Amino acid sequence: MWIPSVMSCCSDGPNSLLIKGNERRGESQNPVALKKKEVKFGKSLALPLMAAIVALSPIGNSTPVSLGQTLDIQKGASLFSRTCIGCHDAGGNIIQPGATLFTKDLQRNGVDTEEEIYRITYFGKGRMPGFGENCTPRGQCTFGARLQDEEIKFLAQFVKSQADQGWPNIEISQE
Repeated sequence: MWIPSVMSCCSDGPNSLLIKGNERRGESQNPVALKKKEVKFGKSLALPLMAAIVALSPIGNSTPVSLGQTLDIQKGASLFSRTCIGCHDAGGNIIQPGATLFTKDLQRNGVDTEEEIYRITYFGKGRMPGFGENCTPRGQCTFGARLQDEEIKFLAQFVKSQADQGWPNIEISQE
């Protein structure tokens, strides 16, 4: 049985491949006796091939790039499910419909950066209570459990990430 093997061959010119027969075929082991066949890639394949490479590459991917970022997003998701989901399920707002966590509302309300989301989560604004440990005045802050600075940072990262993605359906794991 004859099985071709493909080896790239730079010395025969650009875009060429050297195909040689399997040595079990019984042909001579002499490299001069090996059959060469150049396979040229047509220009018609270049554009679709490049499109496929770009589409499958992580360049345009908006997902987190490191394990640390992934864990931070998961921590934020867990905190969101415990602390915020009662009013902001799936990025909405059952108390104040114009103050959702979708990008258009965040931008309109001047809260479209992680820093602003952090500030609002820490100190509160309008009907949104603050959750920071040192939140004041007392009437503006939650009467429930307060969050540490790092937890609010994780929440802000999670909310910004979800808003940028249009609040896709996600599985939130409980810690």
